[in-house]
Amino acid sequence: MVLTGAVLVGAVGARALPLPGSLLGSPGQLIGGAVSPLSTSSAPAGALVNDLGVGGLTEGVDPPSLIDLRSRRLRALVQDNHRVLDMDAAGNPIRRAEVIAIDPSTADLATVETAGFQRLREDRAPDLGISLVVLAPPRGKSAVAGLKILRSLSPTGHFELNHVFEPAGAGLGPVGGEKRASSSAAAPIGMVDGGVAAHPSLVGATIEQRGFSSGGPRPTGHGTAIASLLVGDDGAFRGAARGRSLLVADVYGGQAASGSAEAIVEGFAWLASRHVRVVTISLVGPPNEVLKRGVDALLARGFLVVAAVGNDGPAAPPLYPASYPGVVSVTAVDARNRALLEAGHASHIDFAAPGADMAAALPGHGYGVVRGTSFAAPLVAARLAMAGGNRESALSIVSAEAAPGKGVVGAGVICQSCRIDPRSVHAKR
Repeated sequence: MVLTGAVLVGAVGARALPLPGSLLGSPGQLIGGAVSPLSTSSAPAGALVNDLGVGGLTEGVDPPSLIDLRSRRLRALVQDNHRVLDMDAAGNPIRRAEVIAIDPSTADLATVETAGFQRLREDRAPDLGISLVVLAPPRGKSAVAGLKILRSLSPTGHFELNHVFEPAGAGLGPVGGEKRASSSAAAPIGMVDGGVAAHPSLVGATIEQRGFSSGGPRPTGHGTAIASLLVGDDGAFRGAARGRSLLVADVYGGQAASGSAEAIVEGFAWLASRHVRVVTISLVGPPNEVLKRGVDALLARGFLVVAAVGNDGPAAPPLYPASYPGVVSVTAVDARNRALLEAGHASHIDFAAPGADMAAALPGHGYGVVRGTSFAAPLVAARLAMAGGNRESALSIVSAEAAPGKGVVGAGVICQSCRIDPRSVHAKR
């Protein structure tokens, strides 16, 4: 079964685009990860299916179980997309047969091409001051082997694998519908995620999307939920930054094997060109030099980058971009201000925000109950955007709002009033 959803395209208009079946659950179903590599065939429509399976998180789940589930999830993602994905030595998904040269010199490119590397594509981001060249390794060589060869050919060069990053929270099964955005003069907020579908809460919002993966922007449940928490406005449902315009860099294009470091940095470059001041990203993955260059370029230009810490538990390795210095790292709390058991521990945690016992938009119509650090990050980003001013003053204003929480919550809990009671919007469970 293939459902359709609408892509919001600001003043350009909207058109319905089909989503691949692998991205879909039953209408209203919550599917863990980017495309739920774990089986969900036994889950009833409307059920919560996160990285731990049907029924949500239980108190008995321990950190080793979360680590094992993460490993299984990533292996399944690669197996299901083996033609385009592979794994690095640590078990992280990467784009098969792709290695990225970062700001390569003409001499370096000539050297590696002589050694059998083929230039696949070039990405130039003048607004970030970064140039990326994607190379295919010599015939018969994997990306991991190709990276070793490149580093031996040019010890002073900068080369990296094209890691794939996944959403730090559940994805919602998309539903159809079209929307034309209204106008807004307020400063825009940037969002790097999947595409956003039409929804009643977004009727009055200004949302412009651009795709950075093959096939262009396509609506996803994860992206729709995040957008609604930012700029949604529908009766009892009120986003934390309603009235602001939203620029969405879709790095998935409806494809399970997307969400690469390359695509994320391209999205950063577009947002930088549009002069956003706050960027929220609820994606997680391993350290990656390409991603770090993009983050550092945004920070150097005074942007605030807000990122979720992930949901693989406190025993998981620190995930990125949340763990990079200068990034505002966000964890999640429940209705009692308790840090979520499954929340990851980044190299630093700055704030917490509601991320459970709350509602977010389902694509098309209606609302679902969501859980995960993905849904906390946009609330902190909204508060920083509404604070205005420069980076230091915005952080100071938001820090003053921080309230005590239980567990690891950084400086405290932000945006406590932003949690939408699922009962108030008849959210599906």
